Amino acid sequence: MNLLAAHTDNGDRPVHGGGAKVPRPGRHHGAHERERGGRLGEGSLAGLGHLLRFMLRRDRLWLPIWVLALSALTAYFANAIAVVMDSDSLQAMTVFAKNPVMALITGPGYGLDQVTIPRFIVGMYGVFLMIGSALMSILTVSRHTRAEEQTGRAELVRAGVTGRHTQLIAALVLTVFMNVLLSAGMAAAFGFSQAEPESWSATVLFAVGISAVGCVFAAVAAVTVQLSAFARAASSMAGAVLALGFVIRGIGDMSAVSRGSLDWLSWLSPFGWAQQTAPFTLDRWWPLLYSAGLFAALVVVAVVVQSRRDLGAGIVSERLGRSQAGPLLATPLGLALRLQGANLAWWSISMLVMGVVFGSFTGAMDEGAAGMPPEILAIMGGRSGIVDGYLGYMALYFAIIVAAYAVIAAGGLRSEESSFHSEPVLATAVSRSGWLASWTAATLVGAGWLMAMAGFGEGLGAAVSMNDWSLLWPTTLGHLAQTPSIWALLGFAYLLYGFAPRLMSLSWIVFGASAVLALFGGMMQLDDAVLDLSLFTHIGQYPAQDLSAEAVLWFVGIAVVLVGVGMVGFRRRDLVTA
Repeated sequence: MNLLAAHTDNGDRPVHGGGAKVPRPGRHHGAHERERGGRLGEGSLAGLGHLLRFMLRRDRLWLPIWVLALSALTAYFANAIAVVMDSDSLQAMTVFAKNPVMALITGPGYGLDQVTIPRFIVGMYGVFLMIGSALMSILTVSRHTRAEEQTGRAELVRAGVTGRHTQLIAALVLTVFMNVLLSAGMAAAFGFSQAEPESWSATVLFAVGISAVGCVFAAVAAVTVQLSAFARAASSMAGAVLALGFVIRGIGDMSAVSRGSLDWLSWLSPFGWAQQTAPFTLDRWWPLLYSAGLFAALVVVAVVVQSRRDLGAGIVSERLGRSQAGPLLATPLGLALRLQGANLAWWSISMLVMGVVFGSFTGAMDEGAAGMPPEILAIMGGRSGIVDGYLGYMALYFAIIVAAYAVIAAGGLRSEESSFHSEPVLATAVSRSGWLASWTAATLVGAGWLMAMAGFGEGLGAAVSMNDWSLLWPTTLGHLAQTPSIWALLGFAYLLYGFAPRLMSLSWIVFGASAVLALFGGMMQLDDAVLDLSLFTHIGQYPAQDLSAEAVLWFVGIAVVLVGVGMVGFRRRDLVTA
């Protein structure tokens, strides 16, 4: 019996050639854990305070960045809207906010019949702050749990006086603490802003609702990090749950505004629970009990699942590869495609389904155009252009979603490097430029593919709902044409990777600013010079608007130059593996 068979034997049977027993994997470790308190008690949480202080020290930079950035975004919304909007413009934008398309994106918009500045801000911008809180929580939990196991650092920590569940619980406590600080920061930013909210209790309710979403997705990440042995896959699974919750909430709210029968879907999403608190309108706290209950249930699930797996392993076992690699894996491009393939496949399915669902509302938009106010018709291209206006706007919407995927995929290259996976690749005949170019090409092609899937799904849904198959290819083209703006953002991310990989998170700032300006800059009556700072406002929303070939060429050129400069930096710097 060979050594591999001995190490993978699942019993305590003697190995051929001797009477020594090979212990079952995890048995000795499990007995040790039971001696230290395998259940969630004093033993399993040994060293919690020390490890929590260590995590706080490690996050001494990222914690204030996350909290201050989201609090500053809250302050920006509150002050900008209060300054640029008078009562007439607020009423006009309220009419637009009650559009089914905006309900899909922003939420049900409670209190807009008697609108105030605080109600408008809560209804229009609250969901984006929730997404920020959720992303902060997912990344924090994954970084302090699965990433530590993947790099081997968790094993060193566990070698000390540390319980089985200490690291997981410490990461959750840290994330909840970050969300508490975020609530305080956002409440202060909103309460002392030009919006002048009339109730401090409603202000606090708004901030707590946002942080409640973050805590729920921290618990979601606590479960997903038990499923996969890889941090990137665990974060992607949690991100998929985040996207699913957003889509379910969007469909429910869009149906509610359209007087449909699917409004109950909003109650199946953590986003919906936070929005159903309706600050400054209904001021009800009880929907947050759903968030608290789900958080507690998911934490219990995470602890139970962690008790049933070995350190460094995932519940979802890794598939054994073939004994002989295919010819595609002999190239760095093939390897990059393989490493990104699973996430790309799931995103492709999601984009296609979302496209079909959102496209199916095209018929309802066309039928309801006759009763829409003139302000909405003007933004959507008039009564005759309502269909093209809706499809063009959705192209912009999907470009923002796919851009988020692109930034995540670009960050995967840094994860490969910090996890010591890039070194074996570069130890072969693969050059640094070749490895970076291969990963970049896989990401660029993946972004274009996802936009094509979204456009095809959107066009398919629109064609079926309108019984007009001439909508299929223009819609697909309109979505695909937005891809160069995503490529430009990727170029910036790879530029940072080449010179300062630890600063790659700055690409999220560029992404967030571009998305906010593209979605809400026009509503906030910002100058064209400010709107032009967004990456998503230059190409044009086809088929409602003509495409700008000049903007497409500029973005492609910018992406090529930035990636090329990033390659120069990558060749000259040391690998960062710690």
